[in-house]
Amino acid sequence: QVQLVESGGGLVQAGGPLRLSCAASGRIFSWYSMVWFRQSLGKERRFAAGITWCTGSIYYTDYEDSVKGRFIISRDNAKNTVYLHLSNLKPEDTAVYYCNTNPPTDTYWGQGTQVTVSS
Repeated sequence: QVQLVESGGGLVQAGGPLRLSCAASGRIFSWYSMVWFRQSLGKERRFAAGITWCTGSIYYTDYEDSVKGRFIISRDNAKNTVYLHLSNLKPEDTAVYYCNTNPPTDTYWGQGTQVTVSS
């Protein structure tokens, strides 16, 4: 069983940064590709950024088009944590941010962390 706990969200002004964390417990974290999703009010949850599983320091990342150049996903396998570094935030980035495995596992969804960007 894997538990995922997201944190780091908050209220930030447009243009500001945030760093989100997703702490994993349970099975061997480094074996999983991980994804950050986000869900805006009244909309479906959708992909934001993903990072492959890795051995050593080799891994690959992918981003939804609207966040490319502004968000960076990273992972620290020693800490069982995946991060999402947000920069140049826009009001349209306001959402609840969730992490999960790739592909996502229904039982792994956590509470998410709210990011609110004020204009």
